Amino acid sequence: MSKVVFVHGVGKQYASEDSLARDVVPELLGGVRLAGGPVPAYEEVAIAFYGDLFRPRGTRSGLDLPYDEGDVETDEEFALLMAWWAEAARVDPAVPAPDRAGTRGPAGWTASQALRLDTVRAALDALTGARCLRGVLDRALIGSLKQLAGYLTDDTVRQAARSRVAARITADTRVVVAHSLGSVVAYETLCDPGLVGDRDVRVLVTLGSPLGMRALVTNRLDPAPEGGRGVWPKGLRFWTNIADSTDIVSVVRELRPLFGEWVTDVPVCNGSHMHDATRYLTAVETGRAVVAGLLSSPR
Repeated sequence: MSKVVFVHGVGKQYASEDSLARDVVPELLGGVRLAGGPVPAYEEVAIAFYGDLFRPRGTRSGLDLPYDEGDVETDEEFALLMAWWAEAARVDPAVPAPDRAGTRGPAGWTASQALRLDTVRAALDALTGARCLRGVLDRALIGSLKQLAGYLTDDTVRQAARSRVAARITADTRVVVAHSLGSVVAYETLCDPGLVGDRDVRVLVTLGSPLGMRALVTNRLDPAPEGGRGVWPKGLRFWTNIADSTDIVSVVRELRPLFGEWVTDVPVCNGSHMHDATRYLTAVETGRAVVAGLLSSPR
């Protein structure tokens, strides 16, 4: 039975539980080994897969959907894109800031549809030119926007994804490791006693998490924050949040102020692939967090 459950992030709609296991499990075990173990057996790491919930149905070709600036349609998608752009400009001097890229600044972003399209185009050009996103296509970037915004606004997808995660958490599970959007899914799942019951998950490890984006993510969580602070998942002992200093997806890299003193925020360096899950998993800091969960005492 699974001692560790890994929850993936965006962009896995064409993957499967088995293909992710092939790519992810060896890297997770490698990080644990670097941290000094104990190293779980391969079969003691489970993958919670929900990517197919975002897979297009009945499209006319096998190609990715040809998203362009006109497909950033909702206010949530637009606001998230602007947040990524502003963060990319902050961490990469080569990326023009939004207020210097031919826009009217935040107040003008929603003034008209034409201006909005121009702003989206400028944002996509800026982001795909950033060092950390070189080679990423517009359609992939927009697809990622749509998955994060879609999870937070589509209750059918939300409930299905949470059920997938809960199904992989067993009586033996001690650690949940979650990347990117997966950290949102994992957090909400662990907060739902109807899904996890009295199972003894001791440590949550979040990697490149957007949970700290208060307006766009934190305030839309289920359960909602109480008194300006996120609800603590019942039974959880510790929460280690790991983020690369240039990871523009996480934007807010310290979760302790929002979720409480039992969160430990840990910086890492992932090189040129700031948001890559395997870079996070092979970090010794991630390995240490997993080991801490495996060695922690029962309730």
